[in-house]
Amino acid sequence: MREFSRPKVVVSRCLEFDHCRYNGNMISSPVVAKLKKHVDFLPVCPEVEIGLGIPRNPVRIILDKGDHRLVQPLNGKDVTENMKAFCSNFLDSVEDVDGFILKFRSPSCGLKDVKVYPSAEGHGVVEKISGYFGGAVLEKYPFLPVEDEGRLRNARIKEHFLTKLFTFAAFRKVKSEGSMKDLISFHTQNKFLLMAYNQVELRKLGEIAANREGKLFKDLISDYEKHLYSALSRAPRYTSTINVLIHALGYFSDQLSKREKALFFDWVEKYREGKTSPCPAINLIKSWIVRFENDYLMNQTFFEPYPEDLMEIDPIESHLREDLWK
Repeated sequence: MREFSRPKVVVSRCLEFDHCRYNGNMISSPVVAKLKKHVDFLPVCPEVEIGLGIPRNPVRIILDKGDHRLVQPLNGKDVTENMKAFCSNFLDSVEDVDGFILKFRSPSCGLKDVKVYPSAEGHGVVEKISGYFGGAVLEKYPFLPVEDEGRLRNARIKEHFLTKLFTFAAFRKVKSEGSMKDLISFHTQNKFLLMAYNQVELRKLGEIAANREGKLFKDLISDYEKHLYSALSRAPRYTSTINVLIHALGYFSDQLSKREKALFFDWVEKYREGKTSPCPAINLIKSWIVRFENDYLMNQTFFEPYPEDLMEIDPIESHLREDLWK
């Protein structure tokens, strides 16, 4: 079982931490609730931090003479500059952060689809943008895993987010310890994961880690970091995942029966057709890793990119399992 570095994550305080919504409510987020066991959270509510209180008159973004402003419609108070100052000061003060989970469509924390109104009293929506804090986060940390709790309800988005989050937390530890040995170990353990995400960047990262020019660790780690962020910038295609699974099968091909291989390829084909997640095929590989005591594959993060109890059974896969037991 892998040991995971604890990511540091900034989270909207109203998500599972405090009754700090404008109406005094707290928002339920199953993802945040589960992550509390594995993550060091830094909760923040920008609206409370600029003195709006709990409960408070809600804020909205309006378009005033071509300029976006953050106002409280009920009293006409404009808090735009206060919010901008808070965003800048807070993000400048945060150190070693690995990711963000923010409130969906909030005029302060929203990452996208935040409504913009024609005036404080207007009802028609003229456009949709990022909230003030959410937009500032995206601008300052375009490479980090940044999501809202709404999008994290999607299993594929959540999987990509968690994979990036725990990979970057592990890399941060390598970076802070400043050892070539640790960097080589990190790269070796992540080869299959990087192969699934981006083979071009994998080759570049391999060249950096090989360090044929004998550079000092401090001189090459930032270059490795840049390419690591690029490698994980987009979720892997299902075809790349399949290629990695078949590559892993090659380690056991001569030791498996025809029926075992047929079962594996049957699950791969179901995944290719969108009838299940890759989990059944991955679990078969994992069982062979244990059976044949393959230490190299045992340490590959591809097979467990984040803590196991954060993984959820795919609804299709669950249905298929029920059918098998009927």
